[in-house]
Amino acid sequence: MRIGYARVSTNDQNLTSQIDALQAAGCHKIFQDVACGARAERPGLDNLLGAVRPGDALVICKLDRLGRSLSHLVTLANKLLEQDVGLVSLNDPVDTSTPQGRLSFNLFAALAEFEREIIKERTRIGLNSARLRGRRGGRPKGLPQKALKIACAAETLYREGKLTVDEIASQLGICKSTLYSYLRHRNVPIGSQAGEASNRYVQQSHTA
Repeated sequence: MRIGYARVSTNDQNLTSQIDALQAAGCHKIFQDVACGARAERPGLDNLLGAVRPGDALVICKLDRLGRSLSHLVTLANKLLEQDVGLVSLNDPVDTSTPQGRLSFNLFAALAEFEREIIKERTRIGLNSARLRGRRGGRPKGLPQKALKIACAAETLYREGKLTVDEIASQLGICKSTLYSYLRHRNVPIGSQAGEASNRYVQQSHTA
């Protein structure tokens, strides 16, 4: 049996298009969630995982509707495979109910490991860079200790300017509002202020 899962990140977004696509794909049941990408609580997904049986297929419209991050997505996919449940994404080349699809998904597992290593490396670089600028890497006021490394990585990626805000949030497995909150905690200039601060930093470096 095909079982669908639909998720949006805010109450302002609409689940209708996802539900229509899942029904057209032959889903007899559809579970739903309204949850930020980084939020762990997803009652709809929890209920779905408890309802699937061997031989079923979990169907989603896009991979980012299921996992909070690439590594979380791979963990969920492996859990489904252990239960003999397939994972089908309507808009991505993923169908773990077939041997070829399982082989393709192994590439995602490799990318997830690569993602973890990149984040760890950039976190380390960010902390070292902050120390060189005279900043301390202690816990920002009001920020949970477990989020410290993610906040540091967010600062590094944002200051690099190579990724968009959406891409940074997706890579770190957080939503955009959380990313901005982390940047504010790290006293990172945002938007036009970031450009002005960067120019001042470059000028000071040349003067020195």
